[in-house]
Amino acid sequence: MHYEIRVDGHMSEALTKTFPELDHVVMWGQTVLFGHVVDEAHLYGLLARLRSLGLRVVEMRPAPR
Repeated sequence: MHYEIRVDGHMSEALTKTFPELDHVVMWGQTVLFGHVVDEAHLYGLLARLRSLGLRVVEMRPAPR
């Protein structure tokens, strides 16, 4: 399933590289990470990684391909 995860603020290039499985775009004061999430465990792992980096998730939702 594809997901879109919106993070508050502009993530640096170094931070976005910690999510190699996701693409990203910066817009309107947010960074949007998007891409294929294998399963629920993968999704929770992504969220844990974001939390450990001190990033605030604004929105998370399934996205069309």
